[in-house]
Amino acid sequence: MDYVSLARPPVRRLEPYSAGTTTDQAKRRFDLDRVIKLSSNENPRGSSPKALAALAAIDDAHLYADDDHPALRTRLAEPYGLRMENTILGHGSNEILLMFFLTFVGPDDEVVMADPTFSLFPADAIVTGATPVRVPLRDGAHDLDAMLAAVNARTKAVIICDPNNPTATCVEPGAFARFATSLPPNVLLFVDQAYREYMPAASIEGTDYVKARRGTIVTRTMSKLYGLASVRFGYGFADQGMIDLMQRVRVPFNVSSPAAHAAAAALDDDDFRRATIALNNEGKAYLEAAFRRMELFSYPSAANFIAVRVPVAAEAAYTDLLRRGIIVRSGDKLGLPNFLRITIGLPEENRALIAALEAELPAWRERAPVHA
Repeated sequence: MDYVSLARPPVRRLEPYSAGTTTDQAKRRFDLDRVIKLSSNENPRGSSPKALAALAAIDDAHLYADDDHPALRTRLAEPYGLRMENTILGHGSNEILLMFFLTFVGPDDEVVMADPTFSLFPADAIVTGATPVRVPLRDGAHDLDAMLAAVNARTKAVIICDPNNPTATCVEPGAFARFATSLPPNVLLFVDQAYREYMPAASIEGTDYVKARRGTIVTRTMSKLYGLASVRFGYGFADQGMIDLMQRVRVPFNVSSPAAHAAAAALDDDDFRRATIALNNEGKAYLEAAFRRMELFSYPSAANFIAVRVPVAAEAAYTDLLRRGIIVRSGDKLGLPNFLRITIGLPEENRALIAALEAELPAWRERAPVHA
């Protein structure tokens, strides 16, 4: 049977999501005993201890979770002056993105987004039959003026990834305020802030726009700072009317009881949050200084990863570092040629990365000195 011919045309256009190289894959490929993974923007400190304790205490896995999670939704919303009715939970924030597309976006619609940006934005647009309108970054950041100019009568939504993945750059608050005010009121605004906790204090707070501009949704995740990537817990804030409609397409019991308990406990872990941010800031400063010393350009990072330009094809640089036991993300797979996306790790992991780069750079520059 020709299953391809039976699939919906948009699905035929898609490539499966690529999650990157695992430590086991790297060990097998190059017969390595030890591998440092700096490719998936995970928390190098591990998971919130309070969240782990909550997971260990689970004794009702045989029961269905409370599908509504009212207490947790209320708790997530209150710090921002919002209510439970403004909050939706997901199996990671990626699921909330898909709920948004399934609810509001369809054939003949256009969705404006940066290029490059998180790969699921154009993928979800294609799945729903819409057209992703990709606006090139300017100096590695969202070109808000060009994105506004791309809006037309067919535009259903605009997506802002702040900080942007894969560049780690954030939008300037004043420029974003003008942009949000200038968007037509019938255009939905989706703001992905998966790395919000790592951003500088002066960055935009997406929930301010949920309150100020109807048709705005902001998503967050517990995968990054709180170290709960495999638990899968994301959440979003929007006007109650948007949330009510998105709840219609949400899969029942999409957030498990263990995930909800872990998320609630992680919110209490102030020590873990502060220590993680401090470690990230220290590592970021170290890596950025090392890149400057090696005369490698990197975009200013507002997240827990850095995009750095290398003097050879990104895939070649990725392979050379992988052979040395260090996994990074090739920009060739992210729409960012000649760049590596590197997660900020523990101090010893960052030092190992820099040592590997210093060892490879002479050969890289000899092969392609014009890109140095």
